[in-house]
Amino acid sequence: MRQLRPVGIIGTGKYVPERILTNSDLEKMVETNDEWIVSRTGIKERHIAAPGQATSDLAYEAALKALESAGMKAEELDLIIVATVTPDSAFPSTACILQDKLGAKGAAAFDLSAACSGFVYSLATATGFIQNGMYNNALVIGADTLSSITDYTDRNTCVLFGDGAGAVIVGEVPEGRGFQSFDLGAEGSGGSLLNLEAGGSRLPASHQTVDDKKHFIYMNGREVFKFAVRVMGSATERVLTKAGLTKENIDLFVPHQANIRIIQSAMQRLELPPEKVVVNVDKYANTSAASIPLALVEAAEEGRMKEGDAVLMVGFGGGLTWGASVLIW
Repeated sequence: MRQLRPVGIIGTGKYVPERILTNSDLEKMVETNDEWIVSRTGIKERHIAAPGQATSDLAYEAALKALESAGMKAEELDLIIVATVTPDSAFPSTACILQDKLGAKGAAAFDLSAACSGFVYSLATATGFIQNGMYNNALVIGADTLSSITDYTDRNTCVLFGDGAGAVIVGEVPEGRGFQSFDLGAEGSGGSLLNLEAGGSRLPASHQTVDDKKHFIYMNGREVFKFAVRVMGSATERVLTKAGLTKENIDLFVPHQANIRIIQSAMQRLELPPEKVVVNVDKYANTSAASIPLALVEAAEEGRMKEGDAVLMVGFGGGLTWGASVLIW
């Protein structure tokens, strides 16, 4: 049997919009307060895209930094995958728009929709392409402009979300490094717990769907919370087993930044001290597919990972979906 190439991350970059929306700003918009938001979610502020700033714009800025970090030119890219639930439009894909902006003429390009799990799903997809020799490198981006689908009159959801993009270049790495395992899954029966109901073929856009606010995020917070706590633990156990590792081997844990209570629950289950966990939900809120790459790239920029460290990434999101990965940095 042919030996699969070791594949890992060879470049990183991130971007968040300039505008910051604080909890005190939200107090002026809906009936809420800073203490309530922080105690229940850990969120203090979030970045919001400027008028006319779309997901491809956020992805472009992050991509430029990732290419620079990898010492690569856009023309060298073989593949572009953009994980997002807020594409610029239904089609063409945001990845194709990004390909044109970058000038990556030789790259295949497509979007992947797995909500907050999308980045890990995309990493697994890119890794498979490179391992089998079909491509040599890929630009993988998690990018979302959740402000475009957030109802800022709904105090239950508007405090939770922000905008941003995180990008990595995936390519061949030295033996013993790179991605060791993935665990991807879905519970489609829970799809109605976290969704955007209108705008597709089931419920096309109309005056009625707009009036009924069907083009905004709907979330059953209690049920999604229970799913998240359960799946963060089970997916972690499976992905570590596949990699031949235990929780004692984890050097850095990069969870989806949705809620500080969910992160703390996972920390307790894995018996991890704070210094081994990346938390930036306070600064960015839940940025969906951008959440894990923003945290990963920030950790890399802060020097929190050294060569040979075992990095665990775990996400969950709409679908309902989950995705976990173990990476040797």
